[in-house]
Amino acid sequence: MMKHELAPASLTDIARTVLKKRYLLKNERGDVIETPEAMFWRVAETIAAVDARYGASAGQVEERAERFYHLMTQGYFEPNSPTLMNAGRPLGQLSACFVLPIEDNLHSIYETLKHQALIHQSGGGTGFSFSRLRPRNDVVRSTMGVASGPVSFMDVYNHSTEAIKQGGTRRGANMGILRCDHPDILEFITCKLDTTKITNFNISVAITDAFMRAVERDELYDLINPRTGEVQIASRDGLKHPLTGEVLVPAGQPMRLRARMVFDLIVQCAHATGEPGLFFIDRANEYNPVPHLGQYEATNPCGEQPLLPYDVCNLGSINLGKFVTPEQTIDWDHLRDVVHESTRFLDNVIDANHYPLEQITHLSQRIRRIGLGVMGWADMLVRLGIPYNSPEAIELARKVMRFIDEESKVASEQLARERGPFPEWEHSIWGPDATCARRPDGSRIRPQRLLRNCNVTTVAPTGTISIIAGCSSGIEPLFAIAFWRYQADSRMLDINQDFVAQAKREGWYSVELMERIADTGHIHHPEVPAEAQRVWVTAHDIAPEWHVRMQAAFQEYTDSAISKTINFPHEATPDQVREAYELAFRLGCKGITVYRDGSRANQVLSTGSTAKAGNVPAATPEPVELKPRPVPSEALPSHSFPVITPLGKLRLFVTELDGKPFEVFAIIGRAGSDVTAFTEAIGRLISLALRCGVPVKLIAEQLRGIGGSRSAGFGPDRVRSVPDAIGKVLLDYYVKNGNGDNHVNGNGVSNGEYVVAEPLQVTAQTASASEQPTHAHHGFIESGEICPECQNATMINEEGCRKCHACGFSEC
Repeated sequence: MMKHELAPASLTDIARTVLKKRYLLKNERGDVIETPEAMFWRVAETIAAVDARYGASAGQVEERAERFYHLMTQGYFEPNSPTLMNAGRPLGQLSACFVLPIEDNLHSIYETLKHQALIHQSGGGTGFSFSRLRPRNDVVRSTMGVASGPVSFMDVYNHSTEAIKQGGTRRGANMGILRCDHPDILEFITCKLDTTKITNFNISVAITDAFMRAVERDELYDLINPRTGEVQIASRDGLKHPLTGEVLVPAGQPMRLRARMVFDLIVQCAHATGEPGLFFIDRANEYNPVPHLGQYEATNPCGEQPLLPYDVCNLGSINLGKFVTPEQTIDWDHLRDVVHESTRFLDNVIDANHYPLEQITHLSQRIRRIGLGVMGWADMLVRLGIPYNSPEAIELARKVMRFIDEESKVASEQLARERGPFPEWEHSIWGPDATCARRPDGSRIRPQRLLRNCNVTTVAPTGTISIIAGCSSGIEPLFAIAFWRYQADSRMLDINQDFVAQAKREGWYSVELMERIADTGHIHHPEVPAEAQRVWVTAHDIAPEWHVRMQAAFQEYTDSAISKTINFPHEATPDQVREAYELAFRLGCKGITVYRDGSRANQVLSTGSTAKAGNVPAATPEPVELKPRPVPSEALPSHSFPVITPLGKLRLFVTELDGKPFEVFAIIGRAGSDVTAFTEAIGRLISLALRCGVPVKLIAEQLRGIGGSRSAGFGPDRVRSVPDAIGKVLLDYYVKNGNGDNHVNGNGVSNGEYVVAEPLQVTAQTASASEQPTHAHHGFIESGEICPECQNATMINEEGCRKCHACGFSEC
């Protein structure tokens, strides 16, 4: 197949939009200069070229490229995003997952910070264990000072991430991990209760088996100083509970805590914000294939890849929905062929890759770790007529993943015969010499196998690649059957085509029903048959226990780990979160991430009364009746200020009377959204204050600096939130420029020109009920952060990361 003869890719409209925005080559002006077909061929050709290093002829390489091209363009398999973006391009960094070491000295801390920046620049995400750092207030003998502790350095890494735009496509992601027995564990657990801080990190507590036994028995356990290896002694202030202020360990006493109290604090914080997650570190290390090279201490940002220091993994996912036949059976032979071809693809990526660090290059070649995973699981289930929340689905999950894992190892064995096993094979759990592969009685834990790759399977977040493949995400349930997508100034009904086909086949389809499903976010309507409602379950229909059991079923036959979010409804209790954590541990999961709908929109847990003892209020003056100035009947001059915010583009209109601000009209997003509502409220209150004579300087100072989800600021002006944006405009253009006496244009230059507008009576445009846009939503998605790209839908937590189903934006 020559490049000009490329078969067309099978892509949906939204897939083509996502590719155009983030993946296809662009020139210096930002114009797209590559088709999706050309992109897929660029990737296929680059990865297939590796075969030549192992003796393949030019014709054989061309044939291999055609097979890889077919896999990707027909949606059977997609590699991780860096491979699609960078293969065949000068950067050439093709991996998504990295873990970097942090030792307990300043040189290591800042050397790793530099390495983090290089990886983020290349399009990868990074994971760190901060467990080796000495605790806060510990001695630093070289300076006779005191240490600032792991959380302070997490904040340094967070700001570095904020400053680097990752590969020109997305901001970097991090995982921060601290062991449960570190002296700063309480500070770490609560560090993200303020959701404006450490915003570029997911965090997880490394939980040991001993800790979980202590939780079960309600026992004390020791906090160990990593610098000395001894039990930490409480400082002069003692160790206090971070929320209540209660003294848990008096000054000068060994730090020993009730394990159940610490576990309860983790649960309380996870219930409030979704973090921290749990990383069952002993469980993960049981499956470490090369323990002679080190122990797992951290994972990649979404948690599915426990990795050694300087370790890396190349990921790719198979679309399971493609293997269901019209007779509602699974085509196991076809699936086997795709597993074998995909395993070869990922092994080739190791050799085609241009890693950002020499240490990573060296280790990747020594152990050749790959991560073949799945997506489209929910599609497979509905096509087979199996509800996600059923024992039948759990059993099928085990069967499918066992098949994929085994066939991937068979493919790896074939590659080992052709190219040789991974160099550390002999000393690995698969080799003949490793004592780690044997039990105390001398029997082997796993059978000896000659493998090309130390690990072959994982279940990673599919993010945008599931949109490219046109399938459901990872092993998550369906997000929704139907919802609205927004493109430019229009909205389109996006509905599951299998659902449409079934509705038409069974005679209960109607456009009105499909739109009602999109509007309401569920299919529980009289026209939908009971059997369809039983099978077509979405995330809000599924109890958290089924999410955990599904994760555990896939974990049973997966080398690495699983990236999945255990979703809870808003009304879920901390006890229910605790039950999910404990169930995940009992069922053999290597980690768990939870999210309670709307939790990040709530007030964070209180750290105590805001009132201070002894503060006696001054005498209260008599209230003064405020009379706002009436709105003149004639048109008022108005000025427009566009501002980029974390929630999208804000347009602020300020009308002026007597040369000073009189009313404020603020627009962001689309009518009917929560963000539009609170922005309208801010505008109305500011307008009322201005008309009542409150100085604009006081208003601006109250708004300026209010933090949001982007603590370091967003856009060229580092805007932190919508209120911060409005305060900045008022301060810059009406306070610093003489309280409105000088009129300026959008660049801050005086020009005396105005946009004449009608007198401002209300501060938002409204649409009729029939025109009000409906956001993509379902039972779990009722509130949260608006997508920063399309500003039309709420970001949802899925696969251990956040994404927007309306436009395809993903943080993973």
